[in-house]
Amino acid sequence: MSFTLREQSQDTLAVRAKKYYYYSLPKAAQQLGNIDRLPKSMKVLLENLLRWQDGDSVTAEDIEALVAWQKDAHADREIAYRPARVLMQDFTGVPAVVDLAAMREAVKRLGGDVAKVNPLSPVDLVIDHSVTVDHFGDEEAFEENVRLEMERNHERYVFLRWGQKAFNRFRVVPPGTGICHQVNLEYLGKSVWHETQDGKEVAYPDTLVGTDSHTTMINALGVLGWGVGGIEAEAAMLGQPVSMLIPDVVGFKLTGKLRAGITATDLVLTVTQMLRKHGVVGKFVEFYGDGLADLPLADRATIANMAPEYGATCGFFPIDDVTLSYMTLTGRDAEQVELVGEYAKKQGMWRNPGDEPVFTSTLALDMAEVESSLAGPKRPQDRVSLGDVPAAFDASNELEVNHAQKAHKSVNYLDSETGESYQLEDGAVVISAITSCTNTSNPSVLMAAGLLAKKAVERGLMRKPWVKASLAPGSKVVSDYLAVAQLTPYLDELGFNLVGYGCTTCIGNSGPLPDEIESAIKEGDLTVGAVLSGNRNFEGRIHPLIKTNWLASPPLVVAYALAGNMKLNLQSQPLGQDRQGNDVFLKDIWPSPDEIAAAVQQVTSDMFHKEYAEVFDGTPEWQQIKVSEAATYDWDEGSTYIRLSPFFDDMQKRRNRFRISEVPAFWRCSVIQSPLTTFHRPAASKRKALPDAICSPTVSSVPISTRTDRAVVTMK
Repeated sequence: MSFTLREQSQDTLAVRAKKYYYYSLPKAAQQLGNIDRLPKSMKVLLENLLRWQDGDSVTAEDIEALVAWQKDAHADREIAYRPARVLMQDFTGVPAVVDLAAMREAVKRLGGDVAKVNPLSPVDLVIDHSVTVDHFGDEEAFEENVRLEMERNHERYVFLRWGQKAFNRFRVVPPGTGICHQVNLEYLGKSVWHETQDGKEVAYPDTLVGTDSHTTMINALGVLGWGVGGIEAEAAMLGQPVSMLIPDVVGFKLTGKLRAGITATDLVLTVTQMLRKHGVVGKFVEFYGDGLADLPLADRATIANMAPEYGATCGFFPIDDVTLSYMTLTGRDAEQVELVGEYAKKQGMWRNPGDEPVFTSTLALDMAEVESSLAGPKRPQDRVSLGDVPAAFDASNELEVNHAQKAHKSVNYLDSETGESYQLEDGAVVISAITSCTNTSNPSVLMAAGLLAKKAVERGLMRKPWVKASLAPGSKVVSDYLAVAQLTPYLDELGFNLVGYGCTTCIGNSGPLPDEIESAIKEGDLTVGAVLSGNRNFEGRIHPLIKTNWLASPPLVVAYALAGNMKLNLQSQPLGQDRQGNDVFLKDIWPSPDEIAAAVQQVTSDMFHKEYAEVFDGTPEWQQIKVSEAATYDWDEGSTYIRLSPFFDDMQKRRNRFRISEVPAFWRCSVIQSPLTTFHRPAASKRKALPDAICSPTVSSVPISTRTDRAVVTMK
């Protein structure tokens, strides 16, 4: 009897006397040939193919092609990749849950067991895209924004709260908890997944797809994942593979260390510019080099997050001691951390000093050469050195359509809060926001922002009155460590009060500017700016009246709130004057590396344990939402947002048999794994493949299969 590669590769490892079964790459290599120089990200794909080898969706030839990739660092072959789980945010996740609810409704009508309609892969949906910065600059801002969020999104939240209770393998992280990518990094991600299969505890790499482009942030934890469209996410949710070409992999070698005063944001803007110029669209980027030993995981997350901005499918960091230290800090179970280390070493997925994998192409960066930067005024890849920002602003202004006809005149306005008169000028910073998943996972830059605020307040500097400032952390842990470091009062003093836990300014949820500011911008035909610690700065994305948007580190976000204008050179001109009338420069209040390090040392595992202990429970407002306990949803016929899909209306039960054309496309994607049906089809060699596209009942433009062969469907 011959055995498949899958069967031949089975092995075990022990962690604290617990046995885990896994599919060993070294054992498979005895048949496939040497795989030592395969990139770590490709080894994750190789394990995935090995574990799912079935002779149909995954063949021995698929596995061999991936190993042979080492010869040319390229392969023109399509493979079926099955991620371990799915991550969704609330806007893009709602349609998928509606589809599941519609399927239950159809099964109920046909007399089936609705409780069997559930995701087949674990799904986490994090509600983080619905909070808006309506209120800012005072201690009531958070409560007011939460109140408005609950009012505006009540119907959606009722539906998601019902889904949280109704479906298995489906979890909802309620609003006011954090950004999906930071919750994923700090809590959901495991690096190595394990579950019971046929009575055995099987370990395998943690992998995922997500319905948000910045799902790539999790690659910092050695978790292979990227953003996909709703159809692909729904297919993965139902256990179906993601069809993909074996990717090219670009290696990015990091050496050296960042200099004092240079942040992870400066590094990622440099990396983004380099990779965008190199060309990495549709490719994996894998970071390697001995510089990784001194690159904190939060800095890696900042780089991995911006993979969509540099154009790659993902930006992958292999597992190493830095990974394990971060998992321990963030409260992961000690046995889980040990499993991650043992598994990665056994599988050759562990980063070792001097590793030089085979790559399609390579780049290199000595981190000591990185300088303080922003990106702007309209694209994330357009890095600008700090001292060159005024010139970049002027150059952008001159390129405006009909520039010669624009007024660009200063306008006096009356502040509605204080009653005082101020002058708004061209280049004014009207939004200054510490926001987005890019930086709010990073204690070093957030502590730096707090320390800079402290030094500014102590010198008597204040935020300019026309600047709308906000702080929207990616998780509640951020508020904990800023408070323990006693930095919160200084951020509040400068107007950076907490406005919510979620995506705000970076996705356009910046809220309105004060009426007098909007009027002044229009009256003077002014070109103004927003400075945010985000990842996207396209014109019109942040606010329709703001034409220039600049990505910056959190401490620079605070600095520009003090400066108040993009035309000020922060390297050579003062931010303002102290109480004695002396000029205060950015260098005077920039925190030292020792000060930042001392503040970061105050971040403890207890903070993560505390904030994630009841992560799925939600706020009292969330818990007070009344929902039906029924297994099917109570549809509101008057709703203009959530409606029962008519896709299943014409499906009829006929002696438990259907022609293939009568089976909804969504169910046809669930062949074999579906808990609803049993499909009996001709052998793989005698049937036509179903199109990968037909995986959503809500997309009417997708053609239905024209196959004529029969399939028998038995309702369980």
